[in-house]
Amino acid sequence: MPCSCQSKRQQWEVVTKAGKVVFTSASKPTAATVAKRYPESEVREKAKTNKSG
Repeated sequence: MPCSCQSKRQQWEVVTKAGKVVFTSASKPTAATVAKRYPESEVREKAKTNKSG
């Protein structure tokens, strides 16, 4: 059974200009570093999904 704490953790995505998510991290500074590799990409907070019933 997976840990329920993972759904509560804030996560960050690196999104390219085309809208493709290329990287996800729990660390915003790490995501920002990866975003530098992709021209015109952005770092945004990952949307939380509700997997309950």
